[in-house]
Amino acid sequence: MQIKINIDWSDLDLLGHVNNVAYFKFIQSARINFCNLLGIETTVTNSKNSFVVANCNCDFLKPIFYPESITIKTNVAWVKNSSFQLVHFFINSSNVHCAIAKDVIVLFDYSLNKKILLSEPQIKFLNENLI
Repeated sequence: MQIKINIDWSDLDLLGHVNNVAYFKFIQSARINFCNLLGIETTVTNSKNSFVVANCNCDFLKPIFYPESITIKTNVAWVKNSSFQLVHFFINSSNVHCAIAKDVIVLFDYSLNKKILLSEPQIKFLNENLI
């Protein structure tokens, strides 16, 4: 899976490159895109099953500048009963890897306030997207 993001001038810091906080906004966009494709509810009310982010980190490899478009390619690193890890590769228009981010996602039932199991179709989809 992948998404394309155009860097906005407001994403920059005082040094003229993308601020580290903006990367996490981009990671969120990639995460939501992937979860929507997986069939996980991304807008939560107390009666819906969705997910929680158990962990999110990012390794910054090369600076990203304005104006630039980046592609974030998302794959799956591992799958467990109720959780999985996403790996997001940030690639600039020159095909340079600028960052690698990882999310641990846990399926969650907000009405019961506890984690839930992945369905068989979800497990199949995740396994088809393993690195």
